[in-house]
Amino acid sequence: MNNSRIRLVIVLGTITILGIMITQIYWLRQVLTEKQAEFDQRVRIALRKVAEKNADYGKMSLPTFDVVAKISSNYYAVNVNSAIDANILEYYLKSIFTENNLHIDFEYGIYDCATDDIVYGDYVNSDSTQKKTAEMSTKLPKWNGSDYYFAVRFPSRGSYLADQMGIWIASLALLLIVIVFFAYTIFVIFKQKRLSEIQKDFINNMTHEFKTPISTIAIASEVLSKPDIIQKPERLLNYAIIIQKENNRLKSQVEKVLQMTQIEQEVLKLKLEKANLHDLIRKTVHHFDLKIEESQGKIRQELLANDPEILADHLHLGNILYNLLDNSIKYSGENPPDILVKTEHLQIKKRTFLSILILDKGIGISKEHQKQVFDKFFRVPTGNLHNVKGFGLGLNYVQTIVKVHKWQIKIESELGKGCTIRLLI
Repeated sequence: MNNSRIRLVIVLGTITILGIMITQIYWLRQVLTEKQAEFDQRVRIALRKVAEKNADYGKMSLPTFDVVAKISSNYYAVNVNSAIDANILEYYLKSIFTENNLHIDFEYGIYDCATDDIVYGDYVNSDSTQKKTAEMSTKLPKWNGSDYYFAVRFPSRGSYLADQMGIWIASLALLLIVIVFFAYTIFVIFKQKRLSEIQKDFINNMTHEFKTPISTIAIASEVLSKPDIIQKPERLLNYAIIIQKENNRLKSQVEKVLQMTQIEQEVLKLKLEKANLHDLIRKTVHHFDLKIEESQGKIRQELLANDPEILADHLHLGNILYNLLDNSIKYSGENPPDILVKTEHLQIKKRTFLSILILDKGIGISKEHQKQVFDKFFRVPTGNLHNVKGFGLGLNYVQTIVKVHKWQIKIESELGKGCTIRLLI
């Protein structure tokens, strides 16, 4: 799928989901408004009935207006013309709320004009079979509307309305799940597309890497097949060395691919043995003597660690050192390679580490690419530098082996100013 089609799918999908979400939110607000109005109306009707019952009990008449006043969204004051018996009031509240299908916890208080305060209050559970689970949350505020009134507050009004809108809230939750799934699907599409592009680049690169030595071997073989080559031993030896070098190069590239295949199949098993790190470094550096000599570069060694003995897999540790040094040489730029390999003991957060430092003065790595250098198939863009070869597997292999050994690897670099890689054991 090309980029334009992916963008079209994302745009259409986003517009559709946004449309559904806006519609859902609109209807949710409408339903909430209706539920709030319905709740308010039922409370007013119920409280008016309570006031009437209380008036009949006290043989008094109710005020002609403003019997029930809404002070806030969950707080109501009921105006009466006589003193109120707390026990009778609670009985009326419970029974009439039940008649009006108001199964909700509430707290009430009665105003006493003598003390100018609400002197009595209690918390009532909607379920009479349960024990009282709460006390009055806060002191009920006064109301200046009358000398005789009682007040009722509904602390759980919000959750009560939410219960009434259960199906709507469930549909909104389902919509959010759809949005998350859509976002994850887009993420997977981009990830797969990126992986497809990387694999395509890898195949193209691998084809080129294999084609060059194969072509060189074919040319050298053709020359060696000529009868007169036997009469020129120096030329015969030269072409034999070329074939050997290109064959080793092919073998090295195949081994890299096979190493990553083994790791992916989780068949990698470490053969941990005692190893002298300094001896292994010297041996690995010696492999690059010819390449360094040809490029007129240098690899300096400062092996300062007092105790270089470690427990590691000889083969994989050697491969790590080889890959890191090979990268330092390949990315040295136009100048001859200038590499420092240093070992030392470091104290970090009360822990002692054996540190291997590989420092070069090459082209460096920009900050935007430093987090990607350990990704499989990733190769740092080198601009006009076209002589850097590889599959983008080396550093990924290094990181994998480091993790299996439970070591640490850190990279510091600045574009144009070289690169420093530190391996902590």
